[in-house]
Amino acid sequence: MKELVQKYNVPGPRYTSYPTVPYWDEKTINNERWEKNVQKTYIKEKDKGISIYIHLPFCESLCTFCGCHKRITKNHTVEEPYIAILIKEWSLYTKIIGEKAKITEIHLGGGTPTFFSADNLKSLILGIKSMSEFSDKIELSFEAHPNNTTKEHLQKLYDIGFRRVSYGIQDYDPKVQKTINRIQSFEQVEQVHNWSKEIGYTSISHDLVFGLPFQTAATVADTIEKTSRLKPERMSFYSYAHVPWIKGLGQRGYSEEDLPKDNEKRALYELGKEKFQENGYLEVGMDHFALPQDDLLIAQENKSLHRNFMGYTTTSAKLMIGLGMSAISDSWGAFAQNEKSVETYVKRVNEREIPIFRGHVLSTDDEAVRSLILDLMCKFEAEIPHQIYINQDYDIKRLKELESDNIVLLDNNKVIVTELGKAFIRNVCMCFDLKMLEKQFNKPTFSKTI
Repeated sequence: MKELVQKYNVPGPRYTSYPTVPYWDEKTINNERWEKNVQKTYIKEKDKGISIYIHLPFCESLCTFCGCHKRITKNHTVEEPYIAILIKEWSLYTKIIGEKAKITEIHLGGGTPTFFSADNLKSLILGIKSMSEFSDKIELSFEAHPNNTTKEHLQKLYDIGFRRVSYGIQDYDPKVQKTINRIQSFEQVEQVHNWSKEIGYTSISHDLVFGLPFQTAATVADTIEKTSRLKPERMSFYSYAHVPWIKGLGQRGYSEEDLPKDNEKRALYELGKEKFQENGYLEVGMDHFALPQDDLLIAQENKSLHRNFMGYTTTSAKLMIGLGMSAISDSWGAFAQNEKSVETYVKRVNEREIPIFRGHVLSTDDEAVRSLILDLMCKFEAEIPHQIYINQDYDIKRLKELESDNIVLLDNNKVIVTELGKAFIRNVCMCFDLKMLEKQFNKPTFSKTI
């Protein structure tokens, strides 16, 4: 395993989309084409409804491990104007769709959604609901910072239908917390977790990160032991993505020498996986673990697990609308990203314009590769699409190498990822990344795969 980690620990995408953002052909998209894509997909997939991701970018302090688009401020007067502009942006989409659209999922991400008051978050959801039809089985979820999540947040969001909450934990070690500027005690987390249970939330997730500066096997084991004691339904165990060339000074608060290296980092994951399993959690896709009765694990077993810009999900809506600064939308046939500056985003929405600044319209080959990579990420097996298999556009040499290392099994045009190979799933997907094979960048682009 050590030799394989050293061999395959190379920069690579996480494949929440294909093509990945750096390989988008931005010349293929404009507002008119994007809006037509939204209309077309909505009509075709109306029964599945729409999934909405809402980006709430504000945070009171900078967590130095974070790779999200955010705005650091302690000025809470920004809340109400931003909520109003989100509702206005959704109203622009309702005009494109031409009717009260059925919504099957809403997820609040950030930034820090709980930066906003409970009343403002409630106003946001009710504002969207007033122009839409909520599915009887709608899934409402939000990301929460344990330090500023109040019982009022939890109760008011529960009262309007939220049943899922995800707490950003990362690590409980004091030295690690100080280094990444995310200081929160286990007692604080325990309190908000217990409030969630008492109120009635049926799916609580705790997000942990491995590969952070100064992490050791002992600190990771302690974090997982404490987390397992609370028994959240789900846990994610993300690999820290060190990309200071993208995120600037935020990720340069420590030296690369402070980070666990290659095999050391992978050993932290294997330790975590062992600890999760000891506590009754089973692995789901990449980086996720769930209790046996959880919907995410059931979806994996039923081969209905889905993956999009929000990560793994049990819903399969092919139209995902991203609202807010920097949010990414997916119409299945095209991607579109909103302006990354709050001011520019607000200006364009106020001008009654969908505020996209870049995107990509998928070709026939793009759609074929996208489906293949989605199957690999969710099912750990896939059939190579006929046109790709016949033309042999993919990296056959590297795929054969993965087979010789017992990472995949090849059966004509079928690829099956082995148990060992699950650790290298991103490397497997890269063999079929036609955009990456066509164009290599001369500058750092992605975090490492392991």
